[in-house]
Parts: sequence; C-alpha cells; structure tokens
Amino acid sequence: ANSRGKLSVTTRVVDKTIQIMFTDDGPGISVDNLERIFDPFFTTKDVGKGTGLGLSICYGIVREHHGHIHATSEPGKGTTIVIELPIFTKSRSFAEQQI
Repeated sequence: ANSRGKLSVTTRVVDKTIQIMFTDDGPGISVDNLERIFDPFFTTKDVGKGTGLGLSICYGIVREHHGHIHATSEPGKGTTIVIELPIFTKSRSFAEQQI
C-alpha cells in the first residue's frame, strides 16, 4: 500500500539569499545514499523504474544560478532538501553582484 506523507515548503530570506526548504516525513535516506543523491544516474529504484536524473538536474540548475543545494536526512525521520539562491536586483549589474 502507498500511504500519503506530508511535504512542507518553507521560504525565507537569509542575508542576500533566498532559502527554500522542502521537508517530508518519508522513510528518509541512508547515509551512504545521501552522499550520492545528486550524482547523475544514481537511483535506488529497480531497473526500468527510474533514471536517477531528477536531483542531478536540480543540482545543475541551482549551480547555474549561483546557488547551493544540499540535503539532510535520517532513516525513518524524513528528508529536507535546502536550496539557497542569491538575490539579484536590477539596480546593479550581474558582475557587481557576484558572490
């Protein structure tokens, strides 16, 4: 049976960064797998059930926008993915806002 869990999304501004946190109450991720979740083609799914590209694509998009992404998890206690993106304003050029 597939039970429904809870997913919460929280945003906040920290200094000159927007922080977005995605937290679930799912089964969590083992320490060994947590180290690899952003690797292209890494998956814990059976052959033919997933490509393992989702989080690696997210990682690439966040890095292209000069941000950071990381995850924390504990088996049996859920997972939190944190995305941090710099805040850019139109009043200054992109080069002046490099972090």
